[in-house]
Amino acid sequence: MSTGDVTLSIRLDLPGGGRIGPGKVALMRALREAGSLRRAAEALGMSYRRVWKLTEELNTAAGFTVVEKAAGGEGGGGARLSERGAELLSACERVILAAEKATEAERANVKALAAP
Repeated sequence: MSTGDVTLSIRLDLPGGGRIGPGKVALMRALREAGSLRRAAEALGMSYRRVWKLTEELNTAAGFTVVEKAAGGEGGGGARLSERGAELLSACERVILAAEKATEAERANVKALAAP
């Protein structure tokens, strides 16, 4: 997607009042790839503390453990998506993809109308 495209941001408002938006989806993706909070923080350009807090918010928002954390130490720590967390990420990605496809033509119209 070029810089001038009209983009779509999806935020899912969950039944319990929690929310999952682009930031939490990016966090889940980074954790899936990185396997640790520290490496996910680096990949996202965030502080470790911010990523830690976002994982807590994500677990609370979803109402179940999305991110499983292992304490550091001699064997090393780590963080990963739980099985259900991985399913949640996949579902969120499918929603985003479907919304992008469904709105492609209208986003092109908005781009044409909003062009300088």
